[in-house]
Amino acid sequence: MNTRADTAMISVPAGRITLSDRRTQRSWPVELAPYQISKFPVTQALYEQITGQRPSAAAGDLLPVECVSWWDAIRFCNALSEREGFAPAYHLHADGEGVDRDEAADGYRLPTEAEWEHACRAGTTGPHYGPLDEIAWYRGNSGERVHEVGGKRANPWGLHDMLGNVWNWCWDVYDAEVYGTYRVLRGGGWFDEHWSCRASARRRSHPSFQVDDVGFRVARSAGR
Repeated sequence: MNTRADTAMISVPAGRITLSDRRTQRSWPVELAPYQISKFPVTQALYEQITGQRPSAAAGDLLPVECVSWWDAIRFCNALSEREGFAPAYHLHADGEGVDRDEAADGYRLPTEAEWEHACRAGTTGPHYGPLDEIAWYRGNSGERVHEVGGKRANPWGLHDMLGNVWNWCWDVYDAEVYGTYRVLRGGGWFDEHWSCRASARRRSHPSFQVDDVGFRVARSAGR
């Protein structure tokens, strides 16, 4: 199988990242233990292997899967964990309205927002980890369409498509006080202007929404 369609994982070192909330003008540091994150966004081929489904608006084995909800991504993580003999990271409530994360599980999961930004920056401090045209598919160079994963230069830790191509679902709630259950999206997408494709840029969406520029990548806790 082409490695871009498989679960190639990159080990990310421990670190510290500062997150901020524009509405409240608050910022806070997050200490991170080592973890792993997938080298590429989940592809359509891998998503079909695990779920038997092809939900994407565009078609291509090595295109990132999109038109997947946050709930779809959570279920995919559990199914991938079960296929590979790991303990699922998520327990879905019987009513379908809630989910708990098992912190001790060794299975696949969505990255937290802090993990995502730490992995995206890869030790860099600017808005991008390189010249945007070299590292990301965005409105200025995408032809207003999604592209195969891995077509742009990786960041210093070997991660591709952290910026541009498709937004990435994260585990975190965006702002419960104002937006309820809406979850965090990171990274920018193929239809976004350059200012949305930054390491610090945040977007939100309802966990049940399926959008044609939103996909995801998977993470695992290190040493599990």
